[in-house]
Amino acid sequence: MPDTTHSLPVSTDSRPALRGGFCAKELERLRGDYPLLGRRGRGGQPIAYLDCSATSQKPQCVVDAVDDFYTRSNGAVHRGTHVLADESTDAFEQARHRVATFIGAEDDEVVWTKNATEGLNIVAYAFLNASLDGHDMLGRSDDSEVVLRPGDNIVISRAEHHANIIPWQMIASRLHIELRVIELTDQGLLDVDTLDVIDEHTRIVAFTHVSNVTGAISPVDIIREKARQAGALVVLDTCQSSAHLPIDVKTLDCDFAVMSSHKMGGPTGIGALYGKKDLLRALPPVLGGGDMIADVDMKQSSYQLPPVRFEAGSQPVAQAVGWARALDYLDDIGMERIEAHEHAMTELLLEGLCSIRGVRIIGPKDADGRIAALSFLLDDIHPHDIGQVLDAYDIAVRVGHHCALPLHKFFGVRASTRASATLTTTPHEVERLVDGIEKVQHFFERR
Repeated sequence: MPDTTHSLPVSTDSRPALRGGFCAKELERLRGDYPLLGRRGRGGQPIAYLDCSATSQKPQCVVDAVDDFYTRSNGAVHRGTHVLADESTDAFEQARHRVATFIGAEDDEVVWTKNATEGLNIVAYAFLNASLDGHDMLGRSDDSEVVLRPGDNIVISRAEHHANIIPWQMIASRLHIELRVIELTDQGLLDVDTLDVIDEHTRIVAFTHVSNVTGAISPVDIIREKARQAGALVVLDTCQSSAHLPIDVKTLDCDFAVMSSHKMGGPTGIGALYGKKDLLRALPPVLGGGDMIADVDMKQSSYQLPPVRFEAGSQPVAQAVGWARALDYLDDIGMERIEAHEHAMTELLLEGLCSIRGVRIIGPKDADGRIAALSFLLDDIHPHDIGQVLDAYDIAVRVGHHCALPLHKFFGVRASTRASATLTTTPHEVERLVDGIEKVQHFFERR
């Protein structure tokens, strides 16, 4: 069995918080909330977990919330009148309200999904179902804003995760409409000079709030304004922003947004799709089955109003309860404070990585306008080799194309190494990373 005892102090200094970040004592207290942060790796040291952009670790209160649900209240939601069913349904809908409150939405604008990828697919395939000839599932009219026609186009960006590329490629091919691309600057920022791809025939503009490779924050206001001028709808991927920045979908004024619990300190297996209620009502369902129906006979069926219309089948109730507790935890700390701390870690990461000979940052080298997710190249050493050597020193990073091959190809590579910080990241962990990368260099220089 691995040694999971809490080890090392977070830092040996007692410096005040770095530009609004947490001081050493606060960090030590926060890290004590996370059981896995005491885990030792293959090399015998505590794991420096710098892979939170892939998935976050879970505070004990989240683990306890899931355990408490299963041991005290587990029942099927919306499907019974006994006490366990009532408690489960109440917890399930309270969790929906918690997610809605966290992002500034209304309860009936939050659809449960298994992850953000499913949320994007639901939006794309709901548009497909609304647009296919002969599929009049909701009594729509042909001039509906959710009907796509030949001659229309959909705009995405080169910075997208595959989850915000593949579904649009699939439906564009089925509907014979054009898929257009917002390009990147040399630093990997969305190039606002290429927004002329949005025109009067654009119906949907789908893009990431924050790149999972470069960490760059997209100019949402500029892109949204261009989309609105064209009469297009805006779909926003907030997977890399919702855990690190204060999020308000009304301020962002997007029409749809997606997010995943597991990147926000919550359980795996659950995410959410936000949609403006008039648009959700205009879209037909994608998945069919139990709970999403109003009436069924052997020839045809009618469907519930959103959000239930898009929630066929048994639901991840315990995961919803855990996610709600994770959001309580984040709000108790304060998203503004989390953002400030992670900004301080971004500065340290940039300073440390840029000091190493042979490191090439994929993305902006300024801490402003980005989050603490830094992808980089190191000489001609393959990222998988970098990750393996770092793992020998108990430093966990992400390697590969990060499900963003078009962005990597833009930089002339197929893979990179990514280090990402979160609210529990310490200056000492950043120091370990920098020292570890230098050890990687020395290791391969000797070969």
